[in-house]
Amino acid sequence: MDVADKTISTRGKALVKQREPYLGLLYPIEDYKAYGYVTNSKVKFVMVVDSSNTALRDNEICSMIRKLHSFCTDMVCNPFYNSGDRI
Repeated sequence: MDVADKTISTRGKALVKQREPYLGLLYPIEDYKAYGYVTNSKVKFVMVVDSSNTALRDNEICSMIRKLHSFCTDMVCNPFYNSGDRI
């Protein structure tokens, strides 16, 4: 999360101008890669994928995180959803 915060503060003004919530590759580790996404309300999503999976491209990761964001938004907006319930 610290790396995401640092990336947001570094690219903060550029992200606001572009309205691009996708942060890209945050932190490559030996076996994994961490990608970030931040919403307008400052909710952060971090997706960790196996680095040996070379079939996944950056635009596919971005698409998956956007779908996850959309799903979470739909769940929270559901009038029958209680905060804290399992999704």
